[in-house]
Amino acid sequence: MDLFFFVVFAVVAIGGGVSVVLQTHPISSALSLVAVMGSLAVLYLLLGAEFIAMAQVIVYAGAIMVLFLFVIMLLNSGGETKPGRSAMVKVLGVPVLAGFVAIIAYVFSLSFNDTLAVHFGGFSDGSARSIGRAIFGAYLLPFEVTSVLILVAILGAVVLARKELD
Repeated sequence: MDLFFFVVFAVVAIGGGVSVVLQTHPISSALSLVAVMGSLAVLYLLLGAEFIAMAQVIVYAGAIMVLFLFVIMLLNSGGETKPGRSAMVKVLGVPVLAGFVAIIAYVFSLSFNDTLAVHFGGFSDGSARSIGRAIFGAYLLPFEVTSVLILVAILGAVVLARKELD
């Protein structure tokens, strides 16, 4: 049953990712990204990382996507116009893509031939306690550097958005 849910939500995640790239309207693209975030949360649940799954839903599918939608609506951008494609792109696009996917699959099959299989629910480090110990223990410096970078980005956005005084 776990394999069935994995395949279903993996297909939803891949389809949503393709839809993010192919959509011409930015709001449709952002909503496709919400589908990707939701399916990733279910995949985390299948692995047994409940805290990471809920953080995925609350932080990314919730707060970050609301922020993206507000920015898109604030910019009031319309749909994208696609230019016409040349005949060579139409003829060679699918075969070149199939060859590229075959090469990537071959390299991955050589690289990951002797790895162990994933056991659904076997991940034990997804609790809030273990993540908190990791963030505030071994990864404290990268965590603090990231917070300073976010603060600098916020200050930069405020400076750029500020209207010049006469």
